[in-house]
Amino acid sequence: MKDDGKRPTVATRGSGELEKRSSSMQQRSSGTSVQSDGSDTVSGTSYVPRVSKDLKDALETFQQTFVVSDATRPDCPILYASAGFFKMTGYSSKEVIGRNCRFMQGPDTDPEDVAKIREAVAQGKNYCGRLLNYKKDGTAFWNLLTIAPIKDEDGKVLKFIGMQVEVSKHTEGHKVKALRPNGLPESLIKYDARQKDRAAMEVTEIVQAVKHPHPHANVQSSQPARASSTVGEAPARASSTVGEASVPFGKYKKSTDQRGSQTIPRSEQFTGEGLPKRHRSSGFRSFMGLDKFGPKPSQPEPVEIIEPEILMTRDDERHDSLDELDDKERFLEIRRGIDLATTLERIEKNFVITDPRLPDNPIIFASDSFLELTEYSREEIIGRNCRFLQGEDTDMTAVDKIRAAIRDQREITVQLLNYTKTGKRFWNLFHLQPMKDQKGELQYFIGVQLDGSEKLEPIQKRLSEKTEQESAKIVRATALNVDEAVRELPDANLTPDDLWANHSKTVSPKPHKVHSELWKAIQKIRDGGEKIGLKHFRPVKPLGFGDTGSVHLVELAGSGELFAMKAMEKSVMLNRNKVHRACAEREILAILDHPFLPTLYASFQTKTHVCLITDFCPGGELFLLLERQPMKVFSEDTAKFYLAEIVIALEYLHCQGIIYRDLKPENVLLQKNGHVVLTDFDLSFITSCKPQVINPPRPPGKRRKNRLVPPPFFVAEPVSNSNSFVGTEEYIAPEVITGAGHSSAVDWWAVGILLYEMIYGRTPFRGKNRQKTFANILHKDLTFPSSIPASLSARQLIHGLLHRDPANRLGSSSGAHEIKQHAFFQGIKWPLLRDMVPPPLEAPLKLIGKDPDSDTEAGLEWDELEAAAAGGGGSTPFNVSNVF
Repeated sequence: MKDDGKRPTVATRGSGELEKRSSSMQQRSSGTSVQSDGSDTVSGTSYVPRVSKDLKDALETFQQTFVVSDATRPDCPILYASAGFFKMTGYSSKEVIGRNCRFMQGPDTDPEDVAKIREAVAQGKNYCGRLLNYKKDGTAFWNLLTIAPIKDEDGKVLKFIGMQVEVSKHTEGHKVKALRPNGLPESLIKYDARQKDRAAMEVTEIVQAVKHPHPHANVQSSQPARASSTVGEAPARASSTVGEASVPFGKYKKSTDQRGSQTIPRSEQFTGEGLPKRHRSSGFRSFMGLDKFGPKPSQPEPVEIIEPEILMTRDDERHDSLDELDDKERFLEIRRGIDLATTLERIEKNFVITDPRLPDNPIIFASDSFLELTEYSREEIIGRNCRFLQGEDTDMTAVDKIRAAIRDQREITVQLLNYTKTGKRFWNLFHLQPMKDQKGELQYFIGVQLDGSEKLEPIQKRLSEKTEQESAKIVRATALNVDEAVRELPDANLTPDDLWANHSKTVSPKPHKVHSELWKAIQKIRDGGEKIGLKHFRPVKPLGFGDTGSVHLVELAGSGELFAMKAMEKSVMLNRNKVHRACAEREILAILDHPFLPTLYASFQTKTHVCLITDFCPGGELFLLLERQPMKVFSEDTAKFYLAEIVIALEYLHCQGIIYRDLKPENVLLQKNGHVVLTDFDLSFITSCKPQVINPPRPPGKRRKNRLVPPPFFVAEPVSNSNSFVGTEEYIAPEVITGAGHSSAVDWWAVGILLYEMIYGRTPFRGKNRQKTFANILHKDLTFPSSIPASLSARQLIHGLLHRDPANRLGSSSGAHEIKQHAFFQGIKWPLLRDMVPPPLEAPLKLIGKDPDSDTEAGLEWDELEAAAAGGGGSTPFNVSNVF
């Protein structure tokens, strides 16, 4: 199957390539894309679908493969098809326009998949799923179909967007249902989830264009107006435009900072009209849309001197754009935490992971680079032994050495001739490395390949000794990186019950809250010989919903005490590669003992869910409090108070070896007394830390007795790096986007973004889509709107925190200590912070809780039989349809 899974939207193109592509699209659209020269019969009448010129012009700027269908007519005929659709399917305009998309179905298309699509269309709902489709020439391919309805003000569906992505290369295909003997998936990573997250982002952009048909090519980047919102509505964000104009997809301007303050390492060479020179990227970077952001910086950014006048505000121009017409879907998307890749998936080398505990030592993970090298699809590789790379001239002596190393569970590096799927020969420097678990038992084998064909000695027909030694260092280093990265994931040999065993463990109280009323209520049940479970809690009201579970306000039966219960569906966590995230959150919560962080009181599981019982914060989200303010901003005193407490909470987390990675106003909850609690640790990373006591140098001076010696200070920052692609779009640090690896400095970047949002009512780098936001984070100048006054110290702190080079970012050298010493926090008494009275607000804090007129809301009850049986480890489900 041909690999069209790499989206043209995210590929870095040369200027000539862009012109060629644009010309091709114009030629197609003039006579084929938008309307047919002939007519098609729909419901017995001659019907030639047409779209407006504005809509046509807007849609032609997209490089995605998609169609627009008319939902107001029978059978939803296609109004518009992109040039990419014709190229992918091989059909012409006359064969597409006016027809329903079912012509792409074939003999092996699963009827269940088709039924799901029809149900979504009938109900006017969104849909995203993979199904087997057929091109005009009969070639079968895996199509990731995303359907999004366009509705009018009354909720009537007017159009459907149907976006297609050929994922034949990357998907597990039919292997998606293949299970190991323990019942877990055969593949270490579920790739459908990755592709769906990607597709959801791209279809949102097309939906915006259909709703507001303004050609993208002329759109200027702008921040949407931030209007007040009511409950259930996502408010639009406010303010004036900063930075440079938007450019077509795949093309970015070279960022120059005339103020000399916000530069980033320039590892790309720019040519022509400012386009980066094309570089070979891994399949992951191309597929996820990251290749355009360039390779990792090779040298640290130079430290720059920031003069006070540089940080003076400047007026920002405003432009009409799609951003100012932004809708709720886009708003919700950019504020949602994203989990696009684990560290393992971001290693851009040729490697596989096999499991020797299964028959024939099958492959359970193959990197995208390996797929490119060998020309095989993931569906053709998962579950097979590596011997399919051998051919007629493969040296069997080298193969025997590999087999002996596998038998002896030792590492080995050999040279041998291998073959791609099409029969192309390549000289492979192959390194095999065993990976053992904490008990010293064999867990996996890691196989790293390096294509040495270009360096092959013609006479000896092998790599020279020097080349082999240099290359061997590369493959061994790659194997060590893979070994470390795969340990973030749960062992594939665990049973489903083993995966969640930690959630059934009893939680012990920590010293600082052991005598609290909440712990006393929990302990009273335990003293009766019972283990805390679902039956002990009564649902009160839902507090929030996420893509993997829900948060609910619950009451501990017989006590009147309120808690927050986070429930996560096991099957969803498994299918979306989030098992290790959920387990990490449980581990982290069990460690915490701090006034600005949540307390874990209990955790348990049912047949379908795992549940965490933590503090209920009646003040709600800091985000909602910010929204309720008349100007959607906080005063500096208020921002200073909240930020100080957040800095203290992050300092504690870092001392515990925890990198938070998802700081945003939605994840800052407010207690009854107005103090903060950081929540949601499912994207956090836990490692070790290195505590240090630093003695600062003595200040210079002539008279020794008049010199004040600064006291020593404590620093403990996490020591290990991660390379997962996680966070929230507007808050993600540059090093996360570039894949350079990140540490606790990403949290200090997020602190800078948060302070900016609290003072100015918006984030500084938000773009009209995710790709533009990421480009802004990497390249855009940091500016401060003059319409909202802010002190010099506030702007200096933001500037120091938003340094693109993490090595020079404020907080990178001595952690929270150097941030706490900043002039912005003058007057903050850090040891007494928890006893401070929060500054007054224009719109005061509103507390939420249980309705005094009723114990529980109607219809919110656990199933009686389930509750009766779910007290222990919990092997029965609760009624999700009634509760969540």
